[in-house]
Amino acid sequence: MIWLRHPRLPGKRSNSIPPQLRALLRLAPKTARLIMPEGQEEDVPLEQIRVGHRLRVRPGERVPVDGMVQEGTTAVDESMITGESIPVEKTVGVRVTGGTINGTGGVVMVAERVGRDTMLARIVQMVSEAQRSRAPIQRLADVTAAYFVPLVVTAALITAVAWAIWGPEPKLAYALVNAVAVLIIACPCALGLATPMSIMVGTGRGATVGVLVKKAEALEVFGKVNTLVIDKTGTLTEGKPKLLSVLAVPTWSEVDLLRFAASLERSSEHPLASAVVAGAEGRGIACVPVEQFRSVTGKGVTGMVAGRRVAIGTAAFMRNEVRVSGQSLTQLDDEVASLRREGQTILFVAIDEQAAGVLGVADPIKASTRDAVQALKAEGIHVVMVTGDHRDTADAVARQLGIEEVMAEVLPDQKGQIVARLKSQGRVVAMAGDGVNDAPALALADVGIAMGTGTDTAIESAGMTLVKGDLRGLLRARRLSQATMRNIRQNLLFAFLYNVIGVPIAAGVLYPVWGILLSPMIASAAMTFSSVSVISNALRLRHVEL
Repeated sequence: MIWLRHPRLPGKRSNSIPPQLRALLRLAPKTARLIMPEGQEEDVPLEQIRVGHRLRVRPGERVPVDGMVQEGTTAVDESMITGESIPVEKTVGVRVTGGTINGTGGVVMVAERVGRDTMLARIVQMVSEAQRSRAPIQRLADVTAAYFVPLVVTAALITAVAWAIWGPEPKLAYALVNAVAVLIIACPCALGLATPMSIMVGTGRGATVGVLVKKAEALEVFGKVNTLVIDKTGTLTEGKPKLLSVLAVPTWSEVDLLRFAASLERSSEHPLASAVVAGAEGRGIACVPVEQFRSVTGKGVTGMVAGRRVAIGTAAFMRNEVRVSGQSLTQLDDEVASLRREGQTILFVAIDEQAAGVLGVADPIKASTRDAVQALKAEGIHVVMVTGDHRDTADAVARQLGIEEVMAEVLPDQKGQIVARLKSQGRVVAMAGDGVNDAPALALADVGIAMGTGTDTAIESAGMTLVKGDLRGLLRARRLSQATMRNIRQNLLFAFLYNVIGVPIAAGVLYPVWGILLSPMIASAAMTFSSVSVISNALRLRHVEL
């Protein structure tokens, strides 16, 4: 009866929804204010919202779904997904996340992700999956339990035989009571709960500070990581590059060069392509149709623009695949070297197999990146930056961040090879990235960490996700990993010591000296207390400082 009715006992507790997830589920509003095509507004159930719907979010309301601000300006409290209490300014064109709290400004937004596709729904799903997954340390508890049961049964039999032979009258009664007491007090519940309870509470705690743990193994291993391989674009940088320089050879004007380049890049999904297109639009340059568009991952793009064959990409791409003469590229060397020293990424532009100029694109470094990198180094983690950028550009970024080891001009398929090589050297490697090209390396690393601002492919391949892509989340994740593993070890130690002490007492070792025996009822209470103690210790993780 006690077991069935008490809400905090193991059988109840391990199947309940943790308070962190219950709180997240309550964040989504029940209704949203839909703006009809005719202009009327109506409150409708959240389930009826579809992608493309225009929604009004009034001051103090929760944002109903993920989307983009179309009208107005406000500040949004995103502490539910980032752990940061300072509201974030939202203007036209900036994305908002469902479940966050709108400030004093009213805005009109366009729904982009609804239902199970919203960030909030994905957070709940990923945390739930992590809580159902098993950490490698759980195998220790499983192996122990496999030997534990036959050992306890043997101990009970020995207890019964000993009391039946040497015990006082009535011998059989003493033998039966003490054998039953041994079986009851040695219930392996505490051992079985030690790991999953800590994992469940730890992953829930991580979700409240913007660290989503998808695999329990990642939570266990990350505290041991000594090498971090980190992608540059979108991870160290904002992933929103801007076109800064346009340099054309004398036979072409900068306007024509940018028109050809932007027209071609409009068909590409690469962040650098978006920067070129945005740069052209900002200068009032209109794009023209493109034919025969072809993209070579990590190298460049080609296509027909206004009857001319245009190519954009790296110098190697120009030489090896576009067949641009080395002499026409050489004339740009001085300008290219200067731009690279400034940290700009260089895109060579060729028209009809002749170098026409270069575009200089720079991706601003995230404001928190330098502090995060220095803090990781202080924790003893060796940081390695990998990028497909030219060596000079990569070195310029690395100098700003204080990163000593840089691997530049790396193709997408080589990132996995770098991770594999580092692991073969005996290092515990984590990989942080945000793009589709990072997915193989994320899956291969001991711990893969995706940016929540990155692609779905990267998020699916990783064991952890930083919701807002803030690298300070790596420090929170590391502290969470260490705190969770420390908690698990405490639980296992307590469960072990409890059985080591409890079983001999239940068997009656204190009876010859002090005449103390343990009744089955007291043994049952002690067994329950051991499980409750393990649960209570695991719940302390809800308040761990990250």
